[in-house]
Amino acid sequence: MARVSIKDIAQAAGVSHPTVSRALRGDPRISLETAERVLALAHELGYSPSAAARSLVTRRTHTIGVVVTSIADPFVSDVVDGIEATLAEQDYALILALSRSEPERELAVVRLLSEHRVDGIIVAASRVGALHDQDLARLQVPLVLLNNQAETAGTHSLEVDDVLGARVAVAHLLQLGHRRVAYIGCPDRPRSHARRLEGYRQAHLDRRLHPQPELILEGRGAEGDRSRGATGLTELLSLSPPPTAVFCYNDITAIGALEAARHYGLRVPKDLSLVGVDDVREASLVTPALTTVRQPRREMGQRAADMLLALLRGEAAGDAVIAPVLVIRESTAAPIGQ
Repeated sequence: MARVSIKDIAQAAGVSHPTVSRALRGDPRISLETAERVLALAHELGYSPSAAARSLVTRRTHTIGVVVTSIADPFVSDVVDGIEATLAEQDYALILALSRSEPERELAVVRLLSEHRVDGIIVAASRVGALHDQDLARLQVPLVLLNNQAETAGTHSLEVDDVLGARVAVAHLLQLGHRRVAYIGCPDRPRSHARRLEGYRQAHLDRRLHPQPELILEGRGAEGDRSRGATGLTELLSLSPPPTAVFCYNDITAIGALEAARHYGLRVPKDLSLVGVDDVREASLVTPALTTVRQPRREMGQRAADMLLALLRGEAAGDAVIAPVLVIRESTAAPIGQ
């Protein structure tokens, strides 16, 4: 069946092609009576505007590019869900692309999306650093970075307060009575890793305690977050004395540490307390359920989309920081003897 065109509506209404086009756009030069007749015929004939044709007129495609590190990352799905829900309300479609945590690939994907005339781009956990600031500045579309992992100027960004999140998490462990609290980090995500380490240190200094260098692990050499948690805990247990609590870069790292603790016969939280970050679905399903710093992932996606839509409307959109929330579950308790 042939697609109904503006020409078909014009013939049925007995008006010119430009008149129909203006009526469908709500042009005030068209009388109310004519506009109503054109709209009624368009509905009756089953007319739907061509996205390609509309984009030629409006110079907008009503598509947004979203770049994520990996669809296997449990953090990503809720963020993308929040972005998609907000865009759908404004009749925008979403194109998803993967960066695989590689800065050069991420930049190439962003350029490709821009060349394909998306109206704007959101990049989650961006790895593009200061060396590419000029490349980003040359983009012809607005760009929002979500939980940016590199120092990048000239862009709009939204992120969770990693320093505060880590500070609250470690303060919880110190308040329980732990004095040897370790940190298993993630240098693959340099910005958030550094900020969570800063929060870890601040929590100690708040109580006039000094973080012990041997309890801070960079987490280098591990393949994936789960492995990083397991190998990190193995290294920490070789210390004398070992830590009684571990703050992990994220929940998957903490789950890896939890599995290693079981392997070594340790009871969590009786022998060892564990805290993660993100509050992914698995955090509440493992045994014991994981104490974690919740990042409001869906809200982050929604707010990133709102920020981008505001930029498309020509409105000012300042950078935003979201406060995380500590969720206390079953993986933390006072150390033995407290």
